[in-house]
Amino acid sequence: MYISNEGLLVILFVGLVAGWLAGKVVRGAGFGIIGDIVIGIAGAFVASLLFPKLGIHIGSGLVSEIVYSAIGAVILLLVVRLVRGGGRF
Repeated sequence: MYISNEGLLVILFVGLVAGWLAGKVVRGAGFGIIGDIVIGIAGAFVASLLFPKLGIHIGSGLVSEIVYSAIGAVILLLVVRLVRGGGRF
């Protein structure tokens, strides 16, 4: 599999924005630039596994990918918070 430089930049940008949004929603602050990218990319992975099974399709394009990834990242952060013992949303 080959990812062009532009494709890699888009993935990192979507991950950064989605992770930052998820950090604002769940915790009220971001996780730093690297943490936001990792959370956003992991959120995109979670959403790509979960949403098709639920029959949810948001659309196509950069903005929908950011929303898709941010929702997946929020779900991921809430599950991590429950498992780690935070217990409260």
